[in-house]
Amino acid sequence: MAGLIKREDIDEVRQRTDIKEVVDGYVTLKGAGLGSYKGLCPFHDERSPSFTVRPQVGRYHCFGCGEDGDVISFVQKLDHISFHEAVEKLAHRIGFELHYEDGGSGPNREDIGRRQRLLDAHKVADEFFRAQLLTPGAAEGRNFLYGRGFDRAAAEQFGVGYAPQGWDSLLKHLRGRGYTDAELKLTGMFSEGGRGIYDRFRGRLIWPIRDIAGDTIGFGARKLYEDDQGPKYLNTPETALYKKSQVLYGIDLAKRNIAKDRQLVVVEGYTDVMACHLAGIPTAVATCGTAFGTEHIKIARRLLSDDGSGGEVIFTFDGDAAGQKAALRAFEEDQRFVAQTFVAVEPNGADPCELRQSKGDSAVRDLIGSRRPLFEFAIRATLKRHNLDTVEGRIAALRESAPVVAQIRDAGIRPAYARELAGWLGMPVEEVSRAVGAATKRAAQAASAPPGGGGQTQSHGQGGGQGYAGSGRGYAGTAPGVAPLPPSAVLPSFNRPDPRDPVAAMERQALEVALQEPGMLEGETWQRFSEARFSTPAYLAIHEAIRATGLGFSGDPVRWVEQLLQEVPEPLRPLVSELSVVPLPANTPEGVLRYCKDILARLFELQITRVKAEKMGQLQRLDASADPEEFQRLNRELMQLEMQRRSLRSDA
Repeated sequence: MAGLIKREDIDEVRQRTDIKEVVDGYVTLKGAGLGSYKGLCPFHDERSPSFTVRPQVGRYHCFGCGEDGDVISFVQKLDHISFHEAVEKLAHRIGFELHYEDGGSGPNREDIGRRQRLLDAHKVADEFFRAQLLTPGAAEGRNFLYGRGFDRAAAEQFGVGYAPQGWDSLLKHLRGRGYTDAELKLTGMFSEGGRGIYDRFRGRLIWPIRDIAGDTIGFGARKLYEDDQGPKYLNTPETALYKKSQVLYGIDLAKRNIAKDRQLVVVEGYTDVMACHLAGIPTAVATCGTAFGTEHIKIARRLLSDDGSGGEVIFTFDGDAAGQKAALRAFEEDQRFVAQTFVAVEPNGADPCELRQSKGDSAVRDLIGSRRPLFEFAIRATLKRHNLDTVEGRIAALRESAPVVAQIRDAGIRPAYARELAGWLGMPVEEVSRAVGAATKRAAQAASAPPGGGGQTQSHGQGGGQGYAGSGRGYAGTAPGVAPLPPSAVLPSFNRPDPRDPVAAMERQALEVALQEPGMLEGETWQRFSEARFSTPAYLAIHEAIRATGLGFSGDPVRWVEQLLQEVPEPLRPLVSELSVVPLPANTPEGVLRYCKDILARLFELQITRVKAEKMGQLQRLDASADPEEFQRLNRELMQLEMQRRSLRSDA
């Protein structure tokens, strides 16, 4: 079919792309043993990292939700694009020219994926706006920037541009680049009237809004002229690319520093992000016309590796009523973080941009350095709503603030803030502590109550060979040192291998070695491995697939695993993916070699033990006097088997 990418090119893109480099653009990965990396899963919300990447075999697997795949499926899922578009994106990334079944060099303009066309249009518009900032007509825009302490270098660093005052400057430019009006309507950069479409942004300073990968997906525009009847700030509306609840301005520039410094600073505007970065706070981002919500938290937690080992989120808000309201709204989301959350409010109400203008870079750094815990701010903000000079006011304040103290996650800090609250209220510590304790108890009861219709449970204990049961997202039946198996919906036709069964555990480890280090199976070792008898049904099916595939991997683990995934029954493919990425318990190449040899030796020794048991049974059933030759043959074979067993132990 015309337009289909050739299979060999897909394999080449998969093989030549470093999956770790790609995943690093979305998730903060840390080393987890030799050749393995772990991070918080981008596919589900979790507190402990269970998302594992194994570059050597080109695959990822989440041991929390079961998501798995190769670099193509990762980009496809995270960017919400088709397989075709994901391959083209990765090919472009490594500079590889794709070939298509129709013999052409690629699809024509009409065949290009809609998302990529939208991204390309935004890129062209981004370049157009930046170029316009240097024209005479953009003097007002440059004056705005200079007046806030931003020079030309700062504008270039953040890609600031200018939209001309005309009605169709950008429209003409994009039409000239081959974009149709139907395509341009989808970008959000144009409005539509009785005479057709026209520029949405006119006579405004422009900030490009980019996703975490650095692609421009929308724009923010600031009013410059008094006769502009529009709002002060005008953003791109919701489009296929731009979802404001999932976008953080500056995330493309800040992501590396957020991961490195374990810090995220949330400010309110584009100029505040610029001021922070230029002042030495390169971890600053801003929401785009919406509150900092659940989807933003997911992005932040992935970058922070929010797993309980430190990290901080700092919110900066104006000191006015709206700023306080925003801070309290952020406090409501605080429980979603493991990282400590703080708030930094300038006493006179200045934002970071204004602070940098009036007092310099050091004042911005001092503002962030003066952060205080978000729950302290929330408590004090609650108290301000009451007249503490009256008994009634103090009682009402206690009733409202006790639940705030009860929300503090750290049980060691909670009593200290109960005492602080008693001092602020001028009430006995015991009375305030009782109120906080009661609020804590109520919160715990509410949290433990099952949702309507019953909730799903997760089991993390050891499980027997009872098959796959339950429908929770977690994996049941795990044991120390044994990687968990996929959830019930993944392998409905195979019983769960009992992790306490030493034979099942050993067979699993042997398959992990075979999948991750196929070079260990060459020569006589392959013959022994292919002749080994697996007793666990799921592992037996994978072993049979390995035998059927043979040694066609040509020393390439990526293609080896891909071949096996096509060979095994479909329900077992997630298990194959899992076995291919679970970290092997060794930290050096020499250690991996020793471990692999030891595991294979144990597998082969088990096979010898099984064969010996069969031979011994035959020998015991045999009448030696009736068939002395058979008796001698069995004894010789038993002796040879024992010598092989001892040799294996010696080599291991």
